[in-house]
Amino acid sequence: MKKRFVGFIAVLALFLLPVIANAASVDDLWFNEETGTITYCNSDAEGELVIPAEIDGVKVTSIGDYAFQGCSGLTSIRIPDSVTSIGDGAFYVCTGLTSISIPDSVTSIGNGAFSGCSGLTSITIPDSVTSISYSAFSGCSSLTSISIPDSVTKIDREAFYYCGLTSISIPDSVTSIGDSAFSGCTGLTSISISDSVTSISYSAFSGCTSLTSISIPDSVTSISDGAFYVCTGLTSISIPDSVTSISDSAFMGCGSLNINVSPNNQSYCDIDGVLFTKDKKTLLIYAKDKIQPNYIIPDSVTSINSQAFEDCSGLTSISIPDSVTSIGNNAFFGCSSLTSISIPDSVTSIEIR
Repeated sequence: MKKRFVGFIAVLALFLLPVIANAASVDDLWFNEETGTITYCNSDAEGELVIPAEIDGVKVTSIGDYAFQGCSGLTSIRIPDSVTSIGDGAFYVCTGLTSISIPDSVTSIGNGAFSGCSGLTSITIPDSVTSISYSAFSGCSSLTSISIPDSVTKIDREAFYYCGLTSISIPDSVTSIGDSAFSGCTGLTSISISDSVTSISYSAFSGCTSLTSISIPDSVTSISDGAFYVCTGLTSISIPDSVTSISDSAFMGCGSLNINVSPNNQSYCDIDGVLFTKDKKTLLIYAKDKIQPNYIIPDSVTSINSQAFEDCSGLTSISIPDSVTSIGNNAFFGCSSLTSISIPDSVTSIEIR
């Protein structure tokens, strides 16, 4: 495999491009002629870099793994139409990068390709891309908006982890949203989930503290652990008929959340924003208005689920009816203001972790 700095001919080719002040040079690149891959960029390169379609008469077809890693002086990069793939970590921690143009020829963006590009404010994903890879834009704290094309079917885990996104629309083509895909996007105020998504994955929107309401599409059948964990601004969520599984910790730490369940749902129901099983025998999640000091559990309830009242710091008293026979693990964990609770003789089981 041949790796070298491009030579005199490539430098001449650069002179044919428009003169750009403070621009990085093709001389800053290492190029593998056997594979057509940019393998390395001088970490001292600064300004704008225009990658040519050919170097020494060889077509540039890919940006290699970690090729531009740590090139913090680069502010913008133009990728030619000849490139079809961007490797893992290709622009990892390029903190000075504010914009990049990805051509329609690119079909693959690698894991962590733009991870840590904290200065990146805008990027366009071409219609040729079918998957947003693992951690592709994680830590892009200045990236406030992004358009996901209809070609994308999968958003992998941590794809937008701790991004600066304020809103995002997930197209109908997307069928899978990975674990922690939008976790820590504290500026995210609204999100539209496509009708083709069947599961809200583990911690998918955890820590999205600015989200106020969300509607789950009819396609979703399950909401996983921590899906909306510590979404402290979330005040309402609508659960459709299709949902058959909701994790105990799905809405843990969700401030003043009211849960509204479709009356046609066969697995769950709500009573004044509190989540119960359809038969109203199990209290699953109490997350309604945590500044409310008192709560009376309905007489229909026979069991209190694990973590049902966890972190309900505003509650000062809870009335448990004689119908209750079991209390789950950590049911009242973090209820720091709870001064009064009477456990009836009917309770035969209190689960301890």
